[in-house]
This record gives sequence, C-alpha cells and structure tokens, in this order.
Amino acid sequence: MSATLRKNFVFDSTVVAHLEEIAKIEGLSLTKAISEMIEQRYEEIAKQKRLEAAMSIVGSASGVFGNLTIQEIKAQMDV
Repeated sequence: MSATLRKNFVFDSTVVAHLEEIAKIEGLSLTKAISEMIEQRYEEIAKQKRLEAAMSIVGSASGVFGNLTIQEIKAQMDV
C-alpha cells in the first residue's frame, strides 16, 4: 500500500461545482476524481517529455554523414 499525504487546496466555487459534477457523473469521490485527473495530466506531460527526448536524439544524429544520401554512401563504399 502506498503512503498517502494530506494536503489542503483552495478552489474557486466554479471549479468546485465542476469537480463535484465530474465526480458525480463518474461515480467517484472528489479525492479519486482529482487524483485521476492529476495522473492523466501527468502522463500527458511525461509523454511529451519522452517525445522531446526522442526528437533531440534524432536531431543530434543529423549531419553525421554530411549532405550525403544513403545511395551516395553506398556508392562510395563500393569503390
């Protein structure tokens, strides 16, 4: 079982109304609804970070062969 931590947050009344409606529709407690929304948003951020990391790796490999195409590199290897 994971440890839980109690935190207090202050929400605008409109946000509270929306949160209560979401929790009611989803059949969740307010705590569970908030937890799921936070985890969903965190996963989106983590996915974006992974994508940016992958793109930086792809970008760092550009220029390794100069402006040669694969066909030109193969042609030079046959020489």
